[in-house]
Amino acid sequence: MPNVTFSSPLHKDKTVYAVAGSHTKSLLTLAKENHIPIDFSCQDGECGTCLIKVTNLTLKGPMGGPLTEREIKVLKDLGKITQAEIERMQVEDVVPTSWRLACQMVLRDEDIVVEYPSR
Repeated sequence: MPNVTFSSPLHKDKTVYAVAGSHTKSLLTLAKENHIPIDFSCQDGECGTCLIKVTNLTLKGPMGGPLTEREIKVLKDLGKITQAEIERMQVEDVVPTSWRLACQMVLRDEDIVVEYPSR
């Protein structure tokens, strides 16, 4: 079971344990279930409201599930991923950025720190 630590400048860090085999649950769903106040709006990967920064603590393979097409578009529009990184991701099957959308990122079996802004 991966440990997910949610970190924000305005809230105390909170570590939760993701259930093994829940590889379809997004980080946003996990946050909502554990009362983590990550901002969100559309929950469909189109608005960018749930932008987070993720650090892999396990360092064994790719971080999280692959980026969705919607996530790629929003991250590119926000200037968080370049066209070169997108092309590298498509060739090497790696996630080249620590920026993700909480509503689109699906957990794998790595321990991560999720930094999110607070209001």
